[in-house]
Parts: sequence; structure tokens; C-alpha cells
Amino acid sequence: MKTILILVCLYNGALYAQDTLSMVQADPRVDSLVRKQIQINELTTRDSRRNVPGYRIQVANSNDRNQVFAIKTKIYKVYPELKPYLIYQPPNYKLKVGNFKTPEEAEPYLQKLTQDFPSGVYLVHDIIEIKPD
Repeated sequence: MKTILILVCLYNGALYAQDTLSMVQADPRVDSLVRKQIQINELTTRDSRRNVPGYRIQVANSNDRNQVFAIKTKIYKVYPELKPYLIYQPPNYKLKVGNFKTPEEAEPYLQKLTQDFPSGVYLVHDIIEIKPD
């Protein structure tokens, strides 16, 4: 009985040793699929890395489309470094400018824009665009 038990244990041990010593042959297409998935992940998460909470300056809020477009044109001429964002929320057109991470960053522009457009210039919370590092 002891010999049978010893033989069974030796047989199982030999099978286990064979399994651990065998080499795994990976299909080279798996590496190609992994690289492709990395590229897909990079493209799909790029937008989420570029848009963060921040501040913009709202320059206009009116239902007169021509008036808001005239302000937008003036912004392009006077402040080319500020990117304007025109939003239509029926019945009003809202014009916001800039991508500021903090209110302190927006303060110099807020003062200048208040002088150029005396009515209705506000600092508002918004989702801003940043350039990824």
C-alpha cells in the first residue's frame, strides 16, 4: 500500500514538473493587439485630459445675434490671445472668452474687458481647455 501511494505521489510530481518546465509560445499577433489597444486608449482619453474645471470671462449675454457677433469680432481684433466661445442657449447667445485655471489668472483681462464692455462682464466657472504637457 505504501509503495502504491509513493508511486502515485512520484507520478503526480513528475507531471507537475513537466507542466512547469514547458514553454509557452505566445502568438506574435497578441503583441500587435496590445500595441493597437494602447493607441486606442491614448486617442479616447485625450479629450478627458484636455478639459478641466476652470474659469472663463462672460462678455455678452443677449438675444441679439448681431450684437454678440460684433462683440466677438472686436474680441478677435483687440484680444487675439483670448479664444472666444459662442454658446446659444435659446433665446440667448452667450459669449465667453479665455481658459483660466484660477480667478487670479483672469483678473487682468477681467479689468480690461470691463473697460471695453461696461455692461455684463463676469467671471464664470466653466470647463476649460488646456494644452496637455
